[in-house]
Amino acid sequence: MSSQARQEMSTLVTEIRDHQFRYYVLDKPIISDGEFDTLLERLKKLEAAYPEYKSDESPTELVGGGFATHFTQHDHIEKMMSLDNVFSRDELGSWFDRIEKSGATNSWLCEVKVDGLAINLLYENGKLLRALTRGNGTTGEDVTLNIRTIASIPHELEGTNHPAILEVRGEVFFPIDAFNEFNDGLEEEGKPRFANPRNAAAGSLRQKDPRVTASRPLSMVVHGIGAADGVTFTEQSQAYALLKSWGLPISSRFKVVNDRAGVTEFIDYYEKHRHDVEHEIDGAVVKVNEISVQEQLGFTSRAPKWAIAFKYPPEEVTTKLLDIKVSVGRTGRVTPFAYMEPVLVAGSTVTNATLHNAQEVMRKGILIGDTVVIRKAGDVIPEVLGPVIERRTGSETVWAMPTTCPDCDTALRAISEGDVDIRCPNTQSCPAQLRERLYYIGSRAALDIDVLGYEAATALLNENLVEDEGDLFALTADDLKKSEFFRKKDGELGANATKFLAALEAAKSRPLWRMIVALSIRHVGPTAAQALAKNFQSLERISTTSAEELAQVDGVGGIIAASIVEWFSIPWHSAIIEKWSRAGVVLVESENENTTPQTLAGLTIVVTGSLVDFTRDGAAEAITAHGGKSSSSVSKKTDYVVVGEAAGSKADKAAELGVAILDEAGFKRLLAGEK
Repeated sequence: MSSQARQEMSTLVTEIRDHQFRYYVLDKPIISDGEFDTLLERLKKLEAAYPEYKSDESPTELVGGGFATHFTQHDHIEKMMSLDNVFSRDELGSWFDRIEKSGATNSWLCEVKVDGLAINLLYENGKLLRALTRGNGTTGEDVTLNIRTIASIPHELEGTNHPAILEVRGEVFFPIDAFNEFNDGLEEEGKPRFANPRNAAAGSLRQKDPRVTASRPLSMVVHGIGAADGVTFTEQSQAYALLKSWGLPISSRFKVVNDRAGVTEFIDYYEKHRHDVEHEIDGAVVKVNEISVQEQLGFTSRAPKWAIAFKYPPEEVTTKLLDIKVSVGRTGRVTPFAYMEPVLVAGSTVTNATLHNAQEVMRKGILIGDTVVIRKAGDVIPEVLGPVIERRTGSETVWAMPTTCPDCDTALRAISEGDVDIRCPNTQSCPAQLRERLYYIGSRAALDIDVLGYEAATALLNENLVEDEGDLFALTADDLKKSEFFRKKDGELGANATKFLAALEAAKSRPLWRMIVALSIRHVGPTAAQALAKNFQSLERISTTSAEELAQVDGVGGIIAASIVEWFSIPWHSAIIEKWSRAGVVLVESENENTTPQTLAGLTIVVTGSLVDFTRDGAAEAITAHGGKSSSSVSKKTDYVVVGEAAGSKADKAAELGVAILDEAGFKRLLAGEK
């Protein structure tokens, strides 16, 4: 057994160092963070069991990658440590036990763990002298010129009484909103996208030309101090306050708590709200707040004993791509998706992930049989980021887009020249499109009809209770008794049928803009629908208005206008409207909506973070109902930004641009017309 352990340890050392090289030097990792952590934890356990076989070059004794690149190398004054990780509440509890046995502590400092690139800033008498990457913890790469391009990092500290020497440690990151915009721009230019914000930040800092780095909106969060000549602290939180007073970018997302329960509450909160933060996080960090206790506890060879990182479930993993299939959406768009071996990602098991379109499959070079990297962030559908080419065996096969619809066998085609999307033109009777349109009508994005989910939509079509969405509002209790989905074993209606009929009746009087959205007119989303309802007041007027006049409406434009005119020119679409009207569906702007005080007329408002009395959609509807425009991005044209709990970078941008910021109470006063 000992010889097997020795061999496995040697293999793990080589494998881990190779992954570190790909991660730290090439910025092209081939495994996820979670898989890397698993390898490292296995090596640690073996080294603990067989210490006689432990190598002096073991990754468990080294900090970070430690690989040299073409950048100049410099030593840190004080070693730049990593953090030890825990992955469960039990492991965290064991860490607490060890701390409390070693020395009493009165408080803990909790902060989010930024998923960025570790940087050490060296200030001499208040002036930025040098910026180094972590490197091997002792020696880092000089990226000073590139760091100087980051607006949030001061070249000279503010205030007075600066230490003669001060090392400041933190993480450089690419804000998520800016990263998405940047990636979209790369795609438009035909360039490969970055896999994630961390890789984008690392790649941006390793540019030879600082002008390239300056063109990318990097930022930084400071979370620690190395060498400090001429200043002392009694608490970690006190150090943060002083660093902030000197103009350094300290995160507002930290909290000092007095017990384990407070630590658990912090960890749980940010696990739930990790996607409300302006940068990516992969966990929470817990530190002993008292400096005297930190000094008493000391360090291992690579990490402080007084701090620990609690890692959240990984959001990027690798798995086997078994096949590429296609799905047909409500407007006929045919989208390829990956069918994979089941894999746990971000806390849930997934087997499918989007591939967007055929061109994207080709651009990423994905083959059936590949090991692929997938990512799931928040409520977003999992996405295939790309293949792990090094794991190919030669048995992989090229995928080809089908030429006919998998649901109705109609020949697929691009609707217009230059359109990257392939569509099924059989919009009237393609089973997939009918099912998706019915499902969408019932969703919160459209009419929010209780019970009308995917199963109900499938049952209504398969059991011939509706021919298309036009028949939906004419359904009766007798109709539903014919369906196994809606009736009980004794033949009577089930509770779901009663709820469904009541929901259908309530949906008949939804706001006009929601009715427009429910029609699944291509390109027409909530913003355009609200503008149309406000300007034309009825579906009939919209149907008879020219494309030129429709295009003049703010929020509509030429492409949407042409799509609206085309939709109403199709006879079976007009038949849907007639059926809904006969069933009692209100297709005009309601009197109640017309009398809503237009207190926000002419104002553009952005909502960020979580509000107590409004959902995000509810806040947007309130803004529109009161005559304002709800926007998703902050600009100089924005009048107000409403900031809720866990607000992200939009609040920071509002402050930077001088845009007025409101809390929820202020938002309510604005809706009421109070100044």
